[in-house]
Amino acid sequence: MRTLKTLTGGHLFPEGPRWHNGKLFFSDMHANQVKTVDLQGRTSIECEVPNQPSGLGWLPDGRMLVVSMTDRKLLRLEGGALKPHADLSALAPFHCNDMVVDSKGRAYVGNFGFDLHKNEKPRATTLAMATPEGQVRIVAEDLMFPNGTVITPDGRTLIVGESFGSRLTAFDIDGDGSLSNRRLWANIAPYVPDGICLDAEGAIWVASPTKSEVIRVKEGGEIAEHIKVETDTFACMLGGPTGRTLFVLTAESSDPATCRQKPTGRIEITEVEVPAAGLP
Repeated sequence: MRTLKTLTGGHLFPEGPRWHNGKLFFSDMHANQVKTVDLQGRTSIECEVPNQPSGLGWLPDGRMLVVSMTDRKLLRLEGGALKPHADLSALAPFHCNDMVVDSKGRAYVGNFGFDLHKNEKPRATTLAMATPEGQVRIVAEDLMFPNGTVITPDGRTLIVGESFGSRLTAFDIDGDGSLSNRRLWANIAPYVPDGICLDAEGAIWVASPTKSEVIRVKEGGEIAEHIKVETDTFACMLGGPTGRTLFVLTAESSDPATCRQKPTGRIEITEVEVPAAGLP
């Protein structure tokens, strides 16, 4: 079985990893910061997000988009300052979370749908899309905690992990950014998908916190590989110079109070054979 080594530690709760411009960008969610780390483990703070950052992405002109969770907004980093990009509060019934941005700058943003940390009963929710101009609309409904999301290299298919459905769900991306032809890509029960990333063979790496594993899943549900994690894993991303470095984001808990008392968040890495593909 493949083993992981720690690249950087001491974070509160690392999430939303994205390989971009030779560094891994990630949200240290409960520290209210977006950070970067290079392959030598050197970290830096890119920006402060008072209402908790989550999903990250980039517009075609290189400006970074950041999901602001608790106020359910999308922010844009310009000239070192965060500016409003889109307001999702009327579309998302609870905190926003992960996001993927397509090659045209359309941002697909999920949300919890319920208060996870108050142990509310899970309920179905929406996936919203924000245009590069900041216009918003719902593009999918009845999703059980839409979380990690990827887009295939041809830009035609979006796949989202439904955490409380234990499945990966695929949609066609229409010309105007709408989603259609909903279908089951893989049932991975009893695994719970959190962050995900796509490789060049069309398989998806899935971080599954409830099982403390990262798994590589093929369409239809075959699990091709397991990687055990010492604590819990909440996100993963392929990157590095050849796209073959698998970054695994781990922590002992996702609960804000626990994370702030004990910063156990780490970014761990291993090398794999099949490189990254598609988005993010």
